[in-house]
Amino acid sequence: MTNTTTNATTTTHADVSATAARIDLAKAAPKVFRALIGFDAAAREGIDPALVELIQIRASHLNHCAYCLHMHTNDARKAGESEDRLHMVAVWREARHFFTEREQAALALTEAVTLVADGGVPDDVYAQAAAHFDEQELAHVLALILTINTWNRVALSTAKVAGTDQRR
Repeated sequence: MTNTTTNATTTTHADVSATAARIDLAKAAPKVFRALIGFDAAAREGIDPALVELIQIRASHLNHCAYCLHMHTNDARKAGESEDRLHMVAVWREARHFFTEREQAALALTEAVTLVADGGVPDDVYAQAAAHFDEQELAHVLALILTINTWNRVALSTAKVAGTDQRR
C-alpha cells in the first residue's frame, strides 16, 4: 500500500492581495455605505457589547467571512472577552456552559436568521429569543443579525482580506 499525498493549492495573504481589484463600496457608493454604518450603529443600541461581538462572530463563522471574523474576534478581545469563549462560539451548542441562556438564545437566532434559506426561523428558536429579550431588545438583536450578514456579504463580494481592518 502506498501513501499518496496531494499538493493542495494554498492561498497566501500575498496571493489574495494580488487578485483582481474589486470595488471599494465606501468610495463607489458612499451614501449606501454611510446608510449601512448608520443601520449598524442603530442596531447596536441597547445591546451588551459582548453580545454584539458574539452575534457578529457566529454569523461570520457561518458565512465563512474571514475578514469580519478577524475584526470581531479582535474587537471582542479588546472589550475583555476571554479566549475560552471566543474559541467556543463556533461550537456553542456543545459548550453551553460557556454561555448564558440569553447568549445561547441570541446565538441560536443568529444561526436561524443567517441560514434562513435552510428552513426559515423555527418557532421554537424565535420563542426562546423572545423569552430572553424584551420586544425592543429583540428588534435590535434581529437588526444586528441583519447588519452583520450584510457586512459579511460586502466583505466577501469585494474580497476583503482578513487582517486588514479597513473601518473608517
